[in-house]
Amino acid sequence: MRLLKLFPQAMLASTLAVAMPSMALQDKALEPVVKEAAKINESAATSQQKIDQMTDKIDSKLQQFRTINKETDGLRVYNEQMQKQLKNLDQEVADLQSAITDVSVIERQITPLMIRMIDGLKQFIALDVPFLAEERQKRLADLQNMMERADVAPSEKFRRVMEAYQIEMDYGRTLEAYSGLHTVDGQERDVDFLRVGRTAFIFQTRDGSSLGIWNKQSRQWDALPDSYRSEISKALRMAKKQLAPDLLSLPVAITDVSE
Repeated sequence: MRLLKLFPQAMLASTLAVAMPSMALQDKALEPVVKEAAKINESAATSQQKIDQMTDKIDSKLQQFRTINKETDGLRVYNEQMQKQLKNLDQEVADLQSAITDVSVIERQITPLMIRMIDGLKQFIALDVPFLAEERQKRLADLQNMMERADVAPSEKFRRVMEAYQIEMDYGRTLEAYSGLHTVDGQERDVDFLRVGRTAFIFQTRDGSSLGIWNKQSRQWDALPDSYRSEISKALRMAKKQLAPDLLSLPVAITDVSE
């Protein structure tokens, strides 16, 4: 009975003794395979990492492409708009060149016109009622001197000439009083001049002792009777803004004061 119990144990030990060398041999045989598998796994991980990197680069390049594509579209629209603006600018340049040519022609034509206008103004002042003689002659002389100046633009010259004409026109519809010297009975005296448009040009001495009116027909001063003194004094005060506007009874240039 004892022997029977020991036999299976002996058989097991014998079997293990035989199997252990066999398993060791198998491990040694599989070791290269395991190492190669490890290498493959490592290579696969490296490849995957490279693939991930390439994917990131591709995504980045794709994003850059989309951005550049949008910028290109924007630049295309901008260039089309600029082309339209350049076309308009070319037209404006052509129009300016034409205008410059026209201005040169007008300038050559307007200078003689202004000279004729100044000559006409000179004749008009010489034949007109002689109020503000010094002021008007000075304005006329300034215009003549201005025409000889090269530093004054033709537009400014024309403006000044038209301004002088406007001033002369305004004289015909205004009431004005001013002081000055006038020869009365061979003596130079301080007088008040009264201009009623161009209808009447009257003087009165400061003491009111002498009155006179410019006669357009004879182109000389005619004496006025004392009966006009009150109305002339009233008119002078109105012209100086010392009295409210009112009706006046004054002689005119064509009045025959001898009657």
